[in-house]
Amino acid sequence: MTSGVWHNENWNDLAKLNAVEQTQLTQSDVISFHDYGWPESFEARAKALEVYGRPILCTEYMARGAGSTVDGTLPIGKRRNIAMFNWGLVDGKTQTRMPWDSWQRPYTLRPPTVWFHDLLHADGTPYRAREVAIIKALSAAPKGVVPEE
Repeated sequence: MTSGVWHNENWNDLAKLNAVEQTQLTQSDVISFHDYGWPESFEARAKALEVYGRPILCTEYMARGAGSTVDGTLPIGKRRNIAMFNWGLVDGKTQTRMPWDSWQRPYTLRPPTVWFHDLLHADGTPYRAREVAIIKALSAAPKGVVPEE
């Protein structure tokens, strides 16, 4: 069982957390969290959660425009043995290629320059071939090992 933390930056210090966050981190069988920031932010949050000695799952990590990318974040998750979930996969009905500002700034005349989540176009071709290559290489590598490019 898990309940994902996302608000606080001091996850390794229970005294600085509210009652809900304390319960999330002390009662979950698997520690889960979201991080949409730069790789440095992701790594700091991952380190903070390792103190609980349980498996870690990142339930959402990619927001390309905010600095969280397959290139920067996924290798850290692999090295630290963190399970990583991608919110979007194929551009389609869920429109997870659209960035957070799409409700204030609809992308009706042209698509966003940088996709938010999705990895593949509707026809199955990659949004970025490099991302698919990275995912394949990380998937084939042994646990905790990030292959060199």
